[in-house]
Amino acid sequence: MKKDIDFHQVEGVSIAIAREVNDLGQEEWNVYFINSNEFYLENVLISTKGYGHLNGDEVKTSVLRHMFDQMAPKSALQVEPIDPALFQITNEFWVSYYIGSTIYDKRFVFVPGSVIEENLSAISILEKEGVLHS
Repeated sequence: MKKDIDFHQVEGVSIAIAREVNDLGQEEWNVYFINSNEFYLENVLISTKGYGHLNGDEVKTSVLRHMFDQMAPKSALQVEPIDPALFQITNEFWVSYYIGSTIYDKRFVFVPGSVIEENLSAISILEKEGVLHS
């Protein structure tokens, strides 16, 4: 039963959508997973998808899954590039990982229009500007 499951509090992890400039001087956006904890995360699985309405049409992106065997403390991993056109729909990132033999998971949701210039801030671990969701 659901009431018998021990759900552990997720702390010290976040998802960021950050802006950067590539080698050709063009702006691009990437999704990062950040571990702000003092310990390793094991078997990190990140599932990503987008959904919503754009110009009156229902839009759904493919579900992508990314697996990382281990993530160091106080570090960030680039998950995937993201097209700015997707900022107008909901972008969901479901993260699961282990600490020892205990599994943790959390859903991060960027609502339509949340990744805009006014919401950008400095993300120190990335040394980039972006929108951070904790």
